[in-house]
Amino acid sequence: MAKEKYGDSRTFDPTFKGPIHNRSCTDVLCCLLFTLAMLSYLAVGYLAWSQGDLRKVIYPTDSRGQFCGQKGTPLEKKPLLFYVNSLKCVSMQVLLEFQCPTTQICVEKCPERFLTLLDAKLSEEDMQYFSQFCKDGVNTKLAAPELTKDETCPGIIIRSEPIMHRCLPTLQNTGRDAVVSSDNTTINVNLTATNKKSDIIGKAQQVAMKIFQDYTKSWRWILLGLVIAMVLSMVFIVLLRFLAGVIIWTIIISVILVIGYATFHCYMKYVALKGQAGSDVTIKDLGLQTDFFIYLHIQQTWLAFTIILGIVELVILLILIFLRKRIVIAIALIKEASRALTHMMSSLFYPLLTFALLSLVIAYWAVTSAFLSTSNQPIYKVSNTTDCEYSGQTCDPQNFNSSNISAQCPDAECLFAFYGGETFLHKYLIVFQFYNLFMLFWCVNFVTALGQMTLAGAFTSYYWAFNKPDDIPAFPIFSSLGRALRYHTGSLAFGSLILSIIQVIRVILEYLEKKLKIANNKAARFILRCLKCCFWCLEKCVKFLNRNAYIMIAIYGKNFCTSAKNAFFLLMRNIVRVFVLDKVTDFLLFLGKLLIVGIVGVCSFFFFSGKIKVVEEAAPSLNYYWVPIVTVMFGTYIIAHGFFSVYGMCVDTLFLCFLEDLERNDGSAERPYFMSTSLQKTLNKKNKVMSE
Repeated sequence: MAKEKYGDSRTFDPTFKGPIHNRSCTDVLCCLLFTLAMLSYLAVGYLAWSQGDLRKVIYPTDSRGQFCGQKGTPLEKKPLLFYVNSLKCVSMQVLLEFQCPTTQICVEKCPERFLTLLDAKLSEEDMQYFSQFCKDGVNTKLAAPELTKDETCPGIIIRSEPIMHRCLPTLQNTGRDAVVSSDNTTINVNLTATNKKSDIIGKAQQVAMKIFQDYTKSWRWILLGLVIAMVLSMVFIVLLRFLAGVIIWTIIISVILVIGYATFHCYMKYVALKGQAGSDVTIKDLGLQTDFFIYLHIQQTWLAFTIILGIVELVILLILIFLRKRIVIAIALIKEASRALTHMMSSLFYPLLTFALLSLVIAYWAVTSAFLSTSNQPIYKVSNTTDCEYSGQTCDPQNFNSSNISAQCPDAECLFAFYGGETFLHKYLIVFQFYNLFMLFWCVNFVTALGQMTLAGAFTSYYWAFNKPDDIPAFPIFSSLGRALRYHTGSLAFGSLILSIIQVIRVILEYLEKKLKIANNKAARFILRCLKCCFWCLEKCVKFLNRNAYIMIAIYGKNFCTSAKNAFFLLMRNIVRVFVLDKVTDFLLFLGKLLIVGIVGVCSFFFFSGKIKVVEEAAPSLNYYWVPIVTVMFGTYIIAHGFFSVYGMCVDTLFLCFLEDLERNDGSAERPYFMSTSLQKTLNKKNKVMSE
């Protein structure tokens, strides 16, 4: 019944000897679509680079697009940028445009004290000081609401410090409450009062400088620690060939013994409480108590613990009894994966290529995003009091006086209109930013898929080699990479496109949820959270299906949909084996990462802290010895994850090949098994050819 539901088992094919070499291009339409998308992405990048200006990210510009402190301009003596309403800087628009959506003014120095506009208007001296943070040419005699309505002046100034040439508020003892809001209307804001004036920025700069000094002194030792982590990762993978079974069975037996002892201990506590006064009170009669230790003095609590632990122990024993053969098979496949990697050590370094490609993709996205965000320009338009055909048209203030406009319209002026643009790029800037983000997801998923298919193709060539290792082809990684790029770029693009669409939808849902937090719509937020959960699960399922589809493509060279369907049916026909192998492998790799990070971290601690007298003189003198330790541990985790991701791909690939082998062959002379002799012994199977 299950076989009919999830397809028929594989039949014997005398021409099949492993990864098919005579294959054709798959998913050609998706390949063309991906090529067009990449060409469009390059065009967007060129358009952004030609229009953008990265100086706007580094150096501050006012609301007119003028650089603060630029020599030869009226702003030469005003190198700092002041935000009229800094509360508006906390918005999503800042991330898209690298501009705070409030009036920005170039100033000579940042505010040095707290002052409100209402208080400043009471004193001519205060108003003169306050006016330097208003727009040029403002009439300060106007009423406060008139000055704050169009952000001509700030409603309040707070003591600020220049950070990257931008005035940012700092905490200080103001001694009173202030009046300010996101739209310059009046609401009460209680500013933090403190008796100690602590310069937070200065301390942060000192700490950053000390950390930088520690890196300059310890970078050689950090690199040595990362090299040791790489060696330990390789050694652990090799040792799994011999220790996988010992580790798994030791942990299983330990869990059974620990739970068994806990059950016995709870029962003995239950027996010991018999006859004691008050121990026969039930949990229901006791009710809810704030002191939970009271429950440990009644018999019913320990009886419940005994029953629960006994049931857990029984379930584990039953699972072990019925799944012991599958656990043995999972251990044998893990050992086989370690054996395969010893014959293909170059595969362990393939993640370096993936890392390089991902770094290139992310760098291109970041630079393009920055250029798009800085592509806005100051727009000037003709303004005049009399009729003029050029009224409202764009003009250039540099050559306006010598143009025909000033001759035909003598009273016309070229005045600043807004900061942005009127070109095709500026009108659809948000669309280009969204396309840039979408292509980031697509390219990242494509590079990851390429790595998975390349490794799968190499490991399938190992499994389907009848005489191992003599029949393993030379340079299996390079051969597999060439096949993936030559024949299956479309399939890689198809699988990564599906995943990218789901990820973009998740980003949109995150954005909508943040927007709804302001509206405080609980029903809409609940629906969005449900959608987020559903799409998170969908993304995990698609990643799992894609991974196995790439393995089937590497073996048979068929299109993505057919390979995904065949992989899904094959796994569903062996769902119990899939579950056991997946959990056993995940647990082993988790232990491996924990072990390697722990060993390197402990050794780094004893070395950099000078706890070992032998290396005390060799250890550098540091301000914070935890800086290199944390760096080494983080780098060790990344390295171990890279090595073990290859190992996990190897296990998954060999597992699918193993299932295919069992369905295709029976060990006869005409249909011999391709699995290794150790796997045959585990399954109590034997090739008749080998035995003869």
